[in-house]
Amino acid sequence: MTRHLFKLVWNRKRTNALIILEIFFSFLVVFVVGTLGLWLLDNYRRPLGFSYQNVWDVEIDMRQSSDDTFTPEQVATFKRLLDETNTLEPVEAAAGTMTLPYSFQSANNVSDIKGRSVDTEVSEVTRDFDKVFGLRLVEGRWFEAGDEAQTWKPVVIDADLAQEVFGDENPIGQRFGDPDPERPELRVVGVVSDFRRSGELSGRGNFLFRYKRAGHPEDRPPQHLAIRVRPGTTANFEEVLVKRLQAVAPEWSFEVKPLTEMRRSSFRIFLTPLAAGGIVALFLLLMVGLGLIGVLWQNLLQRTREMGLRRATGASRRNVHSQVIVEQLILTTLGVLAGAVLVVQIPILDLVGFVSGKILAAGFLFAMASIYLLSLVCALYPSAMAARVQPAEALRYE
Repeated sequence: MTRHLFKLVWNRKRTNALIILEIFFSFLVVFVVGTLGLWLLDNYRRPLGFSYQNVWDVEIDMRQSSDDTFTPEQVATFKRLLDETNTLEPVEAAAGTMTLPYSFQSANNVSDIKGRSVDTEVSEVTRDFDKVFGLRLVEGRWFEAGDEAQTWKPVVIDADLAQEVFGDENPIGQRFGDPDPERPELRVVGVVSDFRRSGELSGRGNFLFRYKRAGHPEDRPPQHLAIRVRPGTTANFEEVLVKRLQAVAPEWSFEVKPLTEMRRSSFRIFLTPLAAGGIVALFLLLMVGLGLIGVLWQNLLQRTREMGLRRATGASRRNVHSQVIVEQLILTTLGVLAGAVLVVQIPILDLVGFVSGKILAAGFLFAMASIYLLSLVCALYPSAMAARVQPAEALRYE
């Protein structure tokens, strides 16, 4: 029976080729959108590595034309700003940082380690950054005042970076990076849990914290002042905070944003392309579904004699109903197989290294199930109409 159905499909290859092509492209679109959605969902379920609740960002504009230069006066002014912020009653902790979670500013560095290049995201932070964001130490310690007197530079890395560079070795006290006479030696003093600066929807990556000495004339003053406020602190405190900061640095300007607001903006940036892709995929599937129904209906009209002869030779309504559905499933299988040939190239060629094989497999199964379900639904009504053809209908073509 199956061989006979394949022969029927082959005999109408011109008509069926269009259906297979539609299924092929629909499968690819659903696979891309579904895989991206599953990747974001998998990211969302992973630990974030920091706490954003009750954290505010104070962006500092020093009113200078370039960020590449700074003066000792600017360094001293930032130190006074940090000290002044810590005296305010609603503030639990404050720290300076060059980049913030959920912001679109980032700094990346490629380090040569044991003959290979390791890509890391980097941020320079002052001492109480861990208190502001509630970082969890896995090994070692955070930066402390005694680090300022060291001849080497202390760094804190996250667990992903520690695993990639040091494997199962204890990274505490080890040098980070190969020796370079033009750069100071970096030593790991602590490891924190995986730190995903870009937020819940971002993928896994390496992160490294460098110690910024607040008030030290050789260290650039940070562009952001991150503060943790007491729970229940209202927006009225923003005005008080800005006035106090403006009194210390009247020539500078300050913009205060809660991290919850920055988080919402980040979510919109991540989800807008997915929503747009989902809408396109939905309309594409709708158009494909209507097209399939139309093509199947046309085939039914052209095959009325065939269906009538089948009924006349003893085939039941159920047999005819099943034949039309199985034929459609065969066409769907051919379209999915063509799509699978392209999809399998993704992990082989490592085209999207940030997506794991597990997510790719889940996206493939999701796309396959969606296309089969669509084909089955579209075939139900035409197959039911085909089953109603009476043997006498074949006589009209005699």
